Amino acid sequence: MTALSSTLTWAQLRDLKCGELESAADGWGRASNRADAGRDRIEKQLLVGLRESQRGAAAEAAVGRLRRMSRNLQYVYTECGLIRTALNSLAHEMRVQQGVLRRALEEAESLKFTVHADGSVSYPPGPGGLFDGDRVPGGTALVTGMPGLLPSSGLVAPDTHAAAARDISDRVTGAVRAAARIDWRFTRILRRLRAEEGLKVPDRTWTDAAGDAAAVREAARGYLDSRIPRDAAPAAVREWWAHLTDEQREEYLAVYPDRIGNLDGIPSLIRDTANRDNLQLLIGKLEGRDDEVSGVRLAGLREIQRQLDAGGQPPMYLLGIGDEGNGRAIVSYGNPDTARNVAAYVPGLNTSLDEDFARGDLKRARDTAIGAKEMDPDASVASIVWLGYDAPQASMDAPLGVAGKSNAETGAAAYNQFMAGISATNQNSDPHVTAIGHSYGSLTVGMAAQEKGGIPGADDVVLVGSPGTGARSADELGVGRGHVFVGAAENDPVTKLPNDREASGLGAGIVGGASAGFSLGLSGGPVGAAVGGVAGGVAGGAMGFAAQDAQSEESDVWFGTDPAHRDFGATRFSVSEGPGPFESGHRPGEAHSNYFDPAKDQVSADNIARIVAGKSDEIERERPR
Repeated sequence: MTALSSTLTWAQLRDLKCGELESAADGWGRASNRADAGRDRIEKQLLVGLRESQRGAAAEAAVGRLRRMSRNLQYVYTECGLIRTALNSLAHEMRVQQGVLRRALEEAESLKFTVHADGSVSYPPGPGGLFDGDRVPGGTALVTGMPGLLPSSGLVAPDTHAAAARDISDRVTGAVRAAARIDWRFTRILRRLRAEEGLKVPDRTWTDAAGDAAAVREAARGYLDSRIPRDAAPAAVREWWAHLTDEQREEYLAVYPDRIGNLDGIPSLIRDTANRDNLQLLIGKLEGRDDEVSGVRLAGLREIQRQLDAGGQPPMYLLGIGDEGNGRAIVSYGNPDTARNVAAYVPGLNTSLDEDFARGDLKRARDTAIGAKEMDPDASVASIVWLGYDAPQASMDAPLGVAGKSNAETGAAAYNQFMAGISATNQNSDPHVTAIGHSYGSLTVGMAAQEKGGIPGADDVVLVGSPGTGARSADELGVGRGHVFVGAAENDPVTKLPNDREASGLGAGIVGGASAGFSLGLSGGPVGAAVGGVAGGVAGGAMGFAAQDAQSEESDVWFGTDPAHRDFGATRFSVSEGPGPFESGHRPGEAHSNYFDPAKDQVSADNIARIVAGKSDEIERERPR
C-alpha cells in the first residue's frame, strides 16, 4: 500500500481547477435567481392583480395554481442555492489544501528534493556526522503518520535533509488525504440534492429540503458561517451586509436564511425574504415529527404562513422565526425601515409560538398599526409583535407562576438588541419609537429600559396589564416620566398581584393556620379535622397577609411599584374596567387581555394608537390609583 491511501493523487489535487467548480456554482446561482425572480413576480404582481380585479370560483382556482407555482419556484430557488453554495464551499476547501500542497512542493523544489507519486520524498546527501564529518547519504522519506513525534536523540548530528524530506512528505500526504475526505463529504451532500418528480412540492419534500439545508450549512461553516458577525452591534451588521457582493448575499440567503433572517441590523426586506424561506424549512422540519410540542409549533407556523399568503393591509413583514425554546416569531405590520412611527410590543404570560399567538398576538399588532394610521393618516406606521424570548408559562388560575425575573432579564437584553437593529436600519432621521409591554412583557420592557442607555431609539413606553417593571419610579425607565404611559383595567387581576412579602405571609399563614385548625378539629373526628384545617388555613392566610401588608407600601406589587399608582409617576390612560372574574359569558381574567382590541376596549386601543402615532397629548387620562 502506498503512502497515499486515496485514489486521489497529489498531482490531481495540484491540477484541480477550482475556478471550474465556482463557474458551475455560478450557473446554479443563476438558476436560483431566476426561480426567485419568478416567485417574486407571482407574489407581488400576478397574485396582487388577480385579487384586486377578479372574484369568484375561477379566480380562486387561479390563485391556488399560482400559489402552487410560487411554492415550486421557492423550492427550486432553495435547492439550486444549496447546490451553488455546496460547490463554492467545495472549491474553497480544496483551494486551502492546494495551498498546503503547493507550499510543500515549492519547498521540495528549492531543496532539490524529488516528490514521488506515492508521496515519498527523495533527498540528496546531507551534512557530515557529529564525530567523523562524513556526509550523510541521501535517501527517501515516507510519511510517518506521526509528523514531529520522533525528534532527534541528540547523539548524532541531525540529518537536516532527511528531517525536511519527512516533513514535506507528511504535508503532501496530509493535504491529499484531507482533500479526499472533503471530496467524499461533498459528494454525499450533492447526491442528496435531487428533486422529487412531478409538478407539486409536498410537505415531505420540504422535510427533505430542511435536511439538505442542514447538511450544506454544516459543510459551509468555514466558507460562509464563520464570517457572519453574530456578536457585532446591529450598526456593524448593517455595514457588513451593505458591503457584501450580490452573489455573497444570495448565498447567505439560500443557505443561512435562519441566521440572516434573525440577525439584528439586516434590512427588514431582507429579513422578511430570509424568514419566509426559513418558515418553509421549519414547517418541513417539524412535519416529520409526531411529538406534541412539534405539533403545537407546527400549527403556529402554518397559521403565520396562511396570513402571509393571504396578503392584505397593512403588509406583513416576517422579521424573525425560530423553534428554539418556546418558539420565536417577530412580525411587523408595515415596514419598520421606512415607517415614521414604529411600535414594538412584547407579549407576556403564557405566550409561545402556537396558533393562539399567531391569531391573537399578531392581531394586537395589526390593530395597533391600523389605529395609529387612523390617528395620523399622513405618517407611515410599523407595529411589531416581538416574541424574541421565553415568556413564563402559567395560567390565570395560578397567576403567581409568573414569579421570577430571569426570563425578563434575558428577554430585556434581546429586546434591546432588536431595537438597536430597528434604529440602525430605519431610514428616517428621527423616527418616533414606542416600546409596549403587556403582562409579564411589561417587566421585560421595564428591565430593558433600565439597562445602560435604555431602550435604543425609544421615545415612549406603554405598559398595560402590568405586574410591575422592577422599577420604583417611571423616572428609571429612560424616557422621562412624562413619556411613560400605563393602562390598568379595574378587573385585571395581574395588575393587583400582592408583593412578594404579602405572598410569603399569605402562604406561611395558610400552612400554619391549616395545621393548627386540623389539630384542634381532630376531637370532632375526620370531618372536624377537615373543617378545622380549611377554616384555620383561611384565617391564618388572612392574618399572615395582613401582617405583611401592614409593613408594605400601598403601591407595592409583585415587581416593584404598581405602574398605575401615583407613587410610580407615570401617566395613566383610560381603559375599560373589563368583565368581572366570574361574570357570565366571560373567561376568568378576561380583562387582562382586552387592551389592544377595539371591539372589546375601544378606549384603550385608541389611547395606545394615539401614543404610537406621536399624539400622546390627545389621550384620555385616568386618575392614578
